Amino acid sequence: MLGMNEMDSEWEGLVSLPVDPPRKRNICNGCKRPSVVCWCSALPSEPLQPSCRVILLQHPAEEKRCLRTAPMLVRGLSSGSCLIFKGKKFPQSRYEELYEILNNPNTILLYPSRLAVNLDTVLRESEDFNKPCDIVLIDGTWPQAKTIYNNTPILHTMKQAKLVRGGGSEYVIRTQPTEGCLSTLETAAQALALVDNRPDYIGTLLEPLKALCSFQLNHGAVTHQSKEYLIRTQMYPKLIGKRLSKLLKESEHINNL
Repeated sequence: MLGMNEMDSEWEGLVSLPVDPPRKRNICNGCKRPSVVCWCSALPSEPLQPSCRVILLQHPAEEKRCLRTAPMLVRGLSSGSCLIFKGKKFPQSRYEELYEILNNPNTILLYPSRLAVNLDTVLRESEDFNKPCDIVLIDGTWPQAKTIYNNTPILHTMKQAKLVRGGGSEYVIRTQPTEGCLSTLETAAQALALVDNRPDYIGTLLEPLKALCSFQLNHGAVTHQSKEYLIRTQMYPKLIGKRLSKLLKESEHINNL
């Protein structure tokens, strides 16, 4: 048991505790991030107006992630140029317009399936009147994206394309499965740049992502290498599971097509 002097000391410690609750951090109304790490100032002064829309099929769990790139894409493009549909399977009765979008022959699914061909090849072979009016992306982690693709038969019948590029992702604070994996924002920026022949789209749309990564690195985050790189250099700290091993083999196969 505590003596009287010890009890007095404990009581004095309790009395000295602040009565008011701790102050909450100021949150930006635009990006919903703490004001000290807000990336809104990196958005283009005028939203871009691409010739086609970006359609995001977003896994419900993606909305809960604090470090997402889809909001950067929505705010970097003009109103109506990026539409988001949430779910694990599509189309859904609550999204009446989505069925027409996915059935339009000029809609392209940007997903690295075995049926996908290079996007630049698709665009070269398209006449002006066949240029894509919508580019569909699956927004989520790679396992989530694969689940949506497998659960949505209509996606398998669409014109499917993939991006072929060198270098890694600018999203350096997040571990990617393979070297060629890009964030949703980066994928959309690359695709729109090809469709409209506007290479400047890429730098403009990626500024908020670079700002986010810079803020996080300055507040203790570290740069991440892809799992593929870590495994190749024998630096990956875990055993490779069947799912990751299969994903890496699929990625290698697609990149060699």
